[in-house]
Amino acid sequence: MIPISKPWLGEEEKELINKVISDGSLTNATFDGGKYLQEFERLLRNYLGVKDVIAVNSGTSALYASLLALSLNRNDEVIIPSLTFVATANAVVAAGGKPVFADIKEDYTIDVRDIEKKINKNTRAIIPVHIYGHPADMDVIREVAEKHSLYIIEDACQSLGSVYKGRQTGSIGDLGCYSFYPSKVLTTGEGGAIVTNNKELADRLRMIRNHGMLEGYDTRLLGLNLRMSELNAAIGIAQIHKLDKMLSIRRKNATMLSKILEGSSIRLPREEDGVRYNWYLYTILLDNRDHIQGQLNRLGIGASIYYKTPIHKTPFYANDIRLANTEYVCEHILSLPIHPLVNDNDIEYIGNSLLSINK
Repeated sequence: MIPISKPWLGEEEKELINKVISDGSLTNATFDGGKYLQEFERLLRNYLGVKDVIAVNSGTSALYASLLALSLNRNDEVIIPSLTFVATANAVVAAGGKPVFADIKEDYTIDVRDIEKKINKNTRAIIPVHIYGHPADMDVIREVAEKHSLYIIEDACQSLGSVYKGRQTGSIGDLGCYSFYPSKVLTTGEGGAIVTNNKELADRLRMIRNHGMLEGYDTRLLGLNLRMSELNAAIGIAQIHKLDKMLSIRRKNATMLSKILEGSSIRLPREEDGVRYNWYLYTILLDNRDHIQGQLNRLGIGASIYYKTPIHKTPFYANDIRLANTEYVCEHILSLPIHPLVNDNDIEYIGNSLLSINK
């Protein structure tokens, strides 16, 4: 099986993990964290070009902590796309708010026209999701947010390395959230991070990730144990040094696969002017999706669906809203493997297999 994702781990990660073990400090509960965490934050800060990075233990924690930092009230609403992993919605509910679902555009990112329809006196924030590594239209989203005095929390959990008009996704809004789960372009095992250029929010977030404490047991606001361990940070340090290489291989694989599939009836992912994908997932749109996925899986190709059920159709969030584009896409999307451990022969096999099935 060619898996849909697989982390690229080597001797660099093992060496740093062994150093952490030798040091005997596997985690650190101080305000700034341990030396490995601080180094990982420094490297990520430089890569993204932001003032502050706050590493946490998952992308979900990053979203949740960001919303806690905004001190949501009971009736506060946060507009999000329904085509995303459920963590985006769960974080809003956990932080005390209400998710309001908006439809998507052709590139699978949130439709600003629908955002504007959903804004009311209770709206507090917008969470655009850079799904599959496709950057949302941040210029227009910022215009709408500024017009209505709303916060922007970028869900960049899938888009580390994606660029929108010269800026890294996640670095454009008030806060940006990343995930370093093993399937992502960079992994720490489990982990996440929040980025911001707002020092007040950064200081609040550092307390939130550590039970709201600043010094000792002086809890000053609501927080939880959302810390990233030194072990996870060490893996991240090794990973970030080869991030550009991993992104380059993903781009090469995506380009090669597009050339093979060009001219078919399959709708391929295409970078629009001013954006650059990290190619986290190579997501296509096609008819007879479920049959084709089954055939590809039987041929040993880990074609996967992200996501078969939009959040507003799941049992917990089910309601009667109609999001036509989202619902159509969820019935037709399929993602193909292009991660750095996929080689040229694999890409040819994936592309030609798909063409032979999709006749």
